[in-house]
Amino acid sequence: MWVWGGSEQRGVPISAVTRRVPVLAALCFGASGSARGRLVTGGCPEEKEGALALGTRGGGCPPNHALRARSVPGRGAEWTSWFNIDHPGGAGDYESLEAIRFYYRGRVCERPVAIQARTTEWELPEEVGEVVHVSPKKGFRCVNKEQPQGKTCSNYHIRFLCPLEPAWLEWGSWGPCSHSCGSAGTRTRHRSCKKTKKAPCAGRPTEVQKCPPSPCPGTLGTPDPLPFFLGTVVSAATGAALPDARIFLEGRPPVLVARSDARGRFAAAGLCQGSAVNISAHRDGFAPGLAPVVSNGSGVAVAHVRLRRLEKPYMVLHPTAKVRVAGQDVTFCCKASGTPVPKKYYWYHNGTLLERKVHRYGSRLVLSGLAPAQAGTYHCKASTEAGAIKSAPAQLTVLAQGQQSCKPEPEPSLVELPSECPQDAAGSRYYDVGRCPPVPCAGSAAEQTGCGADAGRCCGVRRMEMREIPCAGSLLPLKVVAECGCGPCAQPRVLVQGRVTAADTGEPLRFGQIFLGGRKVGFTGYKGSFTIEVPPDTQRLVARFVDRQQRFVDAIKVLPFNRRGGAVYQEVKMLRKKEPVDLDGSRSNAIPLGEASGREPIGELVLPAGAFLRPSGEVFKGTVKASITFLDPRDMATAGAASSDLSFADAEGEIVPLRTYGMFAVDFREGKSGAALQTGPVEVRMDAGQVWMPEHLQKMKLWSLNPETGLWEEEGVLRPAGGSRGKREERTFLVGNLEIRERRLFNLDVPEDRRCFVKVRAYSNEKFNPYEQLEGVVISLINLEPQPGFPANPRAWGRFDSVVTGPNGACLPAFCDGQRPDAYSAYVTATLGGEELEAVASSPKLNPNAVGVSQPYLGKLGYRRLDHDDPNLKKTAFQINVAKPDPNNVDETNGPIYPYRSLEECEEAPVSANHLRFYRVEVDKYEYNVVPFKESDLTSWTGDYLSWWPNPQEFRACFIKVQIEGPQEYMVRSRNVGGSHPRTQGQLYGLRDTRSVRDMLLENTSGACVEFKCSGMLFDQSLVDRTLVSIIPQGSCHRTAVNSLLREYLSRHPPVAENNHTAAFTMLAPVDPLGHNYGIYTVTDQNPRLAKEIAIGRCFDGTSDGFSREMKADAGTAVTFTCRERPAGRESFFQRLLTAPAEALAEIRREMGTSEMRRAPPEVMDFASGAQAPGPTATRRTPSSRRRTGRVQGQP
Repeated sequence: MWVWGGSEQRGVPISAVTRRVPVLAALCFGASGSARGRLVTGGCPEEKEGALALGTRGGGCPPNHALRARSVPGRGAEWTSWFNIDHPGGAGDYESLEAIRFYYRGRVCERPVAIQARTTEWELPEEVGEVVHVSPKKGFRCVNKEQPQGKTCSNYHIRFLCPLEPAWLEWGSWGPCSHSCGSAGTRTRHRSCKKTKKAPCAGRPTEVQKCPPSPCPGTLGTPDPLPFFLGTVVSAATGAALPDARIFLEGRPPVLVARSDARGRFAAAGLCQGSAVNISAHRDGFAPGLAPVVSNGSGVAVAHVRLRRLEKPYMVLHPTAKVRVAGQDVTFCCKASGTPVPKKYYWYHNGTLLERKVHRYGSRLVLSGLAPAQAGTYHCKASTEAGAIKSAPAQLTVLAQGQQSCKPEPEPSLVELPSECPQDAAGSRYYDVGRCPPVPCAGSAAEQTGCGADAGRCCGVRRMEMREIPCAGSLLPLKVVAECGCGPCAQPRVLVQGRVTAADTGEPLRFGQIFLGGRKVGFTGYKGSFTIEVPPDTQRLVARFVDRQQRFVDAIKVLPFNRRGGAVYQEVKMLRKKEPVDLDGSRSNAIPLGEASGREPIGELVLPAGAFLRPSGEVFKGTVKASITFLDPRDMATAGAASSDLSFADAEGEIVPLRTYGMFAVDFREGKSGAALQTGPVEVRMDAGQVWMPEHLQKMKLWSLNPETGLWEEEGVLRPAGGSRGKREERTFLVGNLEIRERRLFNLDVPEDRRCFVKVRAYSNEKFNPYEQLEGVVISLINLEPQPGFPANPRAWGRFDSVVTGPNGACLPAFCDGQRPDAYSAYVTATLGGEELEAVASSPKLNPNAVGVSQPYLGKLGYRRLDHDDPNLKKTAFQINVAKPDPNNVDETNGPIYPYRSLEECEEAPVSANHLRFYRVEVDKYEYNVVPFKESDLTSWTGDYLSWWPNPQEFRACFIKVQIEGPQEYMVRSRNVGGSHPRTQGQLYGLRDTRSVRDMLLENTSGACVEFKCSGMLFDQSLVDRTLVSIIPQGSCHRTAVNSLLREYLSRHPPVAENNHTAAFTMLAPVDPLGHNYGIYTVTDQNPRLAKEIAIGRCFDGTSDGFSREMKADAGTAVTFTCRERPAGRESFFQRLLTAPAEALAEIRREMGTSEMRRAPPEVMDFASGAQAPGPTATRRTPSSRRRTGRVQGQP
C-alpha cells in the first residue's frame, strides 16, 4: 500500500514506515508545516474520546517511525462525523474537503489538523492494498488507474480532526487619549475572540495605556497657534457626510467650536501648533465621537470624525438558571451591546430592585452564602442615553443541605405497545417505561463563580432494566428506567433549517448571504435551503437574508427554535423589489405607498426638490432611479414576507409589540452610474382615513428596523395635518419627517398594549391523547383586524408571531379586546418539518370536545376552520376572535385565552384546561423502540447497544420502498434485530409498521415506505452492526420481485441473509447509503424527524433528490409483493360449495390446472411476531404489464 501526502511527496509503502507498529484507530494524517499528510500510527487519538489531543507538527518521526499524537497545553481537538459524499465509480472515489463543506455547511472547521480514512467495511487502506491521496487541507482521493492490476478503489468515508482552542484576533489601533491637554490620560485598544462552542479565549479583550499630559492652548510656553484646522464628520456605517454636527474641544469647557456643513466639513481656528488635542462631534440620532487633531506640517491641522448611529441597547448575554445548596455562592452575569456601549446595570430579584451599595454589582451579580429566601427569579436591566433593555429571567433554586434535585425514582412516562399487546382488561396498550426529568443538579464549588450555565450535571438515567412483555404468544423486550441520578448534561445541537423563496413566484434565493447580527454565517443553497446552528444561550434568533443580486428586499427574520435540541423547519419568504421609476432630482416628487387592489393608497412619500444627495453631501439633480417596495397589510398574502416580529423595546426595557399599517423599503440610485443616493429631510404622509381604530390616530409613529437586533427603533411621530389631493377631495394626513441615509426598512406602526396569550397544542392524531402530543411544531398566529359584521373577511393583518411547542404546548401572544370580542381576530397555523397540520373541523357541526374549548366561551371565540364555508379550501388553519377573558366569568378563566400577565399560568396549564388543537394527518404508522426515545426531546436519548439511533449528534434515517399489487392498502412491518455485532446479534432493536398508499395512476397497486434501522456503528463507535431486517406485509402476500441492483449488492457484501420464505423479504441492511436505483433511501440530519420526512418524500417520489407527497409505487422500489383478497360481496368457497357444488368443483379443477404456471401460492405471515412459516419453493411469475416507463425490473 502507498500513502500520498502532497504534490511534492513521493509515494512510500506503509509497511516501510510502520514496520510492525499496529495502527490503533485508522489512518491518521496530520498537517505538517508544508501542509503534507503524515501517517500517524500506534498513537492515533482514541475514537471513544470526545476531546482529543492535537497531532504533532513539523517533520520527523519519533522512534519506531510512529508519530504519536501529543497533547498541547491549553489546546484540544475533536473528530467530526464521518463523511461519504462520493461512491467509487468512473475515475475512483473522491472525498474532497471543498465538496464536503458545500454539502455539509458548518460541519468542518476552517483548518483541520488531521484526517482519518476507512472503507465502508471498516477496513484500513493498507488492509485492502490500495493507493490513496490524503491531506487535511484538501481531503481524500483514490484513483482507479493508480491501483494494482485488477483492483479498483473501495468506497471510503473520512473524518477530520478540528482544534477546539479559541484564538484572539489582532489588536486594534489605540484610541484617542481621554484628556486633550493639561493632565495625563489613558487610551485603550481592543481585540476580539474567535470563540468556539465550548470555551472562551483566555486573557483580556481590552488593553489600557497611559498617555502623557500636554499643555493646553493659551498657557505660558505653549507653541504659537495654528491659523485654523479642518475636519469632516461622516457616518461610520456608510461613510456618508453628516451635516449639522456640533464640534467641541474635548477636555475644555463646552464651547461650540464649529458646525459641519452639508458635506460634513467644518473649519475652526485657535489651536496651538504641536499640541495633542482631541475634538468631539455631536449630532442628533448619533452617539458622540472623538478624533485627534493632527498637524500636516503646513500650518493646517486636520481631524476626521466617524459617528455611529445611536442604537438602543440589546442583550447579548442573559443570566442562566442555577441550582445551589444553601451556603454556596452563585454568580449571575449579563451583557448588553449598543451605541453607546451600556455602562449602567441594574439587578432585580423577583421583580424588586437590589441595592447596588449592598451587592456592589455591575454586569455581574455575586451572592455569597445563599439562604433559601434568596431563591427565585433574577434579571438585569442595562441602560444608556438611547434607552434600556431587560434580560430574560433566570431561576435560582436553593436546596437545603442533603436535599437532592434529582430523585432516584423515575417519573411516569408511557409508550405505546404494538396492537397485538393489550396490557389490561380495558385493552390499553400503554406501558410505563419511566423518565428522568432533565433538571440541573447543584453546581460544584468550581462553578460557583462562573458566568455561563453550569458545565454540567443534570438529572439523567443511571440504570435501566430489561422487561419482557407478553405479546400474542411471544415475549416483547422493552427497557425501562430503573434509577435516576446526576450525570453530564446532554448538549444537543440546536438548529434552524428551511428554505428561502420569493413571496410572489416561489423562486429560490440561490446562494444568498446569511447574517446573524453583523456576522456572516453562511449561504443558502441552490434551491434556497439553509441550516443555521443556534449559538449557545441564545434567547432571540435574528437572521438576515441578503440577495447579492439585489432583486429582493433583505429579509430580517426572528426565527423560532427548539431549546431542547434538534432542528426546526422554517419557510422564509422574500419580497421582490419594485421596478424603479425615473424621477427628476431637481423637482419635487410624491410617490404613493400602498397598492392593494381596489383601495386607495395608505399614504405617500414626498421628496422636495434637491432632496437627493450623494454620500459626499453633494446635491444630485439628475435623473434618479427610485424603487420603493411597500408591504401592504391590507393584502393578506404579504404577512409571510414581513420582516422581524414587530417588536420594540420601551423606556423600561420591556419588549412590546407593534401593530403595523405598512412597511416600505427605498432604493434611490443615479440614473447613469447606478451609484446609491441618500436623501435629506423628506415627508411621510399617511391617510388618516385608513386608520379604522380611532385610538391609533394619536399613537401613530414612524419606525426603522435595526437589522442586527430585529427590533424597531422610533424615527419620529406622525402628527395630523391637512392636505389636498385634488380640487374635489380633502383628506387628513398624519405627517412625519425622515432622513434616508441608511438602507433600512421603515414602518408605520402603533404600540398596542391590549395583549393576551392563546394556548395551542399539537397531537400526533385526531384521538387527542395527552400522551401523544407533538413537540417541535411551529405554531404561527397572525393578528387580523376584521370588518364589522364580516369576521371571515378581515380588513388587514397587523402582527404575527411564531412559537415552537414544548411538552406542554405553546402560548402565542396576540392582540385582544375585553369590550368588543371581535375587535381583533387571529389566524392560526401549525407546521412540522414543512408539513402542515390539520385543525379541528367547525362544520357541519361544531364539536366543543374535539375543538378543546367548552361552551359558552367557544361561541364567543367564533371558532371557524378555513374550509367552514367552502369545503374546497384547506383544512390547515382556523380563525378565532381573540376575546379577552372576563375574570368575573368562571367559564372564561380556564383558557384558551389568558391575560398578558398570566403567561406562567398559560404555560403550566394542565392538558385538561381549555386549549385549541392541531393534529397530524398521516397514514397508519406505528413505531416501537426497545430503548425508549422521544424524538422531539433529544435530551431523552440513552446510550445503549439496543438504541435505534446510536449517535445523538446526527441521525441517519433509512427507508426501503415496497410495492404491493393487490386490491387494498396493506400494513407492512419491518422487524429489526442485531445481525453481526456480538453484543446485539439476534436481539430486537425495534419495529416499524406502515400502511401502504395507493398509486393514483396504477390500478390495484400501492406502495409503502418502511423505515428500518440503518447498519453502522453502535453507540460506542467501535464496531459496525449490519442490522438484520425483515419486511413483512400483513395478509395473504408473496414476494414476486427484488430489485436486481439491491440483490447484486447484497450478494457482493456477505453474509447474505436467507430468503427462503416468500411471504417476507430479509436482508442484512447495507452499510452504504445507496439510493433510488436500489430502492433504499438514506438521509442524515441533526433532527431525526426531519431526516425521516426528507427520506419519506424522496421515497414517495422514487428519486434520490426529489420530494413528493404522491405515491409513485413503481418508481425506485426495492421489493414487490402480490397480495390476494376476496372481493367484497363474494361468497366464501365453503358457501359456494353448498349452493352451487358443480361450479365450485369446476373452479377447483381450473385452479389445479393453472397451479404450475403460478409463482407460489400466497402464504399467511405471522405479522405480529415476524416468525416465518415454511412454504414451497416457487417458480417465477410473469410480471404485470402495468408499469411506469423506466421501472427497474427485478427478480425474486
